[in-house]
Amino acid sequence: MYPLLCRTARLTVSPSSSQFFKGDFVSLSCEEDDSSAGWTLRRNTSKQQRTQCGDGWGEGAGSSCNIDVFPLDSGVYWCESREGPISNMVNLTVTGGSVILQSPVLPVMEGDDVTLLCKTKTTPSNLPAAFYKDGSLIRKQPTGHMTIQHVSRSDEGLYKCDISGHGESPSSWITVTARLTVSPSSSQFFKGDFVSLSCEEDDSSAGWTLRRNTSKQQRTQCGTDGFGQPAGSSCKITLFPSDSGVYWCESREGPISNMVNLTVTGHMTIQHVSRSDEGLYKCDISGHGESPSSWITVTEKPTTTAPTTTTSIPTAPDLTPDSSLQLAFKVEHYLMVFCPYIISTLLMMSLYRRRAKGNEIRGSTRPTQADQGLDNEHDDVITDVTTEYHF
Repeated sequence: MYPLLCRTARLTVSPSSSQFFKGDFVSLSCEEDDSSAGWTLRRNTSKQQRTQCGDGWGEGAGSSCNIDVFPLDSGVYWCESREGPISNMVNLTVTGGSVILQSPVLPVMEGDDVTLLCKTKTTPSNLPAAFYKDGSLIRKQPTGHMTIQHVSRSDEGLYKCDISGHGESPSSWITVTARLTVSPSSSQFFKGDFVSLSCEEDDSSAGWTLRRNTSKQQRTQCGTDGFGQPAGSSCKITLFPSDSGVYWCESREGPISNMVNLTVTGHMTIQHVSRSDEGLYKCDISGHGESPSSWITVTEKPTTTAPTTTTSIPTAPDLTPDSSLQLAFKVEHYLMVFCPYIISTLLMMSLYRRRAKGNEIRGSTRPTQADQGLDNEHDDVITDVTTEYHF
């Protein structure tokens, strides 16, 4: 995105009207996103030129200026930044009379409906009223308001109203401007996109021209200043990031249309992808070539999350000094009980194997006295072992 060096503000009036009674409270605001632009409300009146809110009139409140209006406050108001650009201009009329015409304070777009209201300061606002344009009677309305449907440039002019028995309102000029439209209808585009901007207006004699401010150039015109190709009341552009900026239609008589801010980027974001977005993708930059293709696969998100499994290694319980002593006594007790059984069992197995071998020898020869003595010794050992076993 390219920063815009020329920013525009929109001056709004609350309540929305171009006429007010003496003593009415009015708030004028410079509506703009970048507070660093330092927008200041200024005015021209019959007594002073280019005076600033707070210099003897009005009370500043952020980007707004609040005024208790008097007839001397009638004049032209606008927002002005310290960098130079100014906003739309608004003409306010303050009367000491008893009748005003409430009409649009800002230019009206062609095709819109416009309602005019004739009202008095002290009586109900639904009294019968007569409405005039450029000094000629248009119609009389029993309820004090009139609607002009689908306005065109032929409806532009000086309007006033009259309520019998109360008086006549001051006159107010109603401006009808072209409507700048963008096709396709979007404020953001990708590099290389084709866009058509049209000044939609019935009266071709107005000579509407498409202009723009970008980060590099100011008030450049379609077809003559290096951008776009004119086609009647339209301008066709193949977009690049340097085309990011503010666009508007301007007539040779002075009025301008609504302003449109276009942003051109070189990347694309697919939000909330689904299986229908799966496919083979590639990109192309004019004058540089085309990228290879890449397949994008879209998978479903798991509906449940598998529990995480962990293997824990069992650890020995913590041992206190008392538990350690008890464990030692238990081990000693088991050793004292089971060791004699194990030892005696091993000795008996050993003697049994020896006697089995001696019996085989006696089967072939007579036993000698030594052998008999050995048998007696064995008997003694067995007796000893048996006695020890019963211990």
